[in-house]
Amino acid sequence: MTMDAIPPAPSAPSAPIPQQVAFDRREMSVIMSLYGRMVAAGEWRDYGISCLRDLAVFSVFRRTAEHPLYRIEKHPKLRNRQGLYAVVGMDGQILKRGSDLKAVLRVLERKLIRAVK
Repeated sequence: MTMDAIPPAPSAPSAPIPQQVAFDRREMSVIMSLYGRMVAAGEWRDYGISCLRDLAVFSVFRRTAEHPLYRIEKHPKLRNRQGLYAVVGMDGQILKRGSDLKAVLRVLERKLIRAVK
């Protein structure tokens, strides 16, 4: 095998690859505002945050030892497609997806609206 038969190495990406994806301060402020209202309403009791290489996840629990009721996910790779943020239900169904975090979280705020008797 000659040196001409070896394919060239792929070029390096222009931007460095982040080690993990995380929510920034503004995003956490919006999420924690909703979380606080839901805790005060007695709907949610616990949360967990996962910062992975491809996505960041904010999981909401009714009780500590359960599966999450909802997951608020941040997918930077989907920024130009379906949207950066998604709200996923307990069964894995995507409830809302978009580029604006406040608009995506409105699907969960509807749970706070109740009829007064």
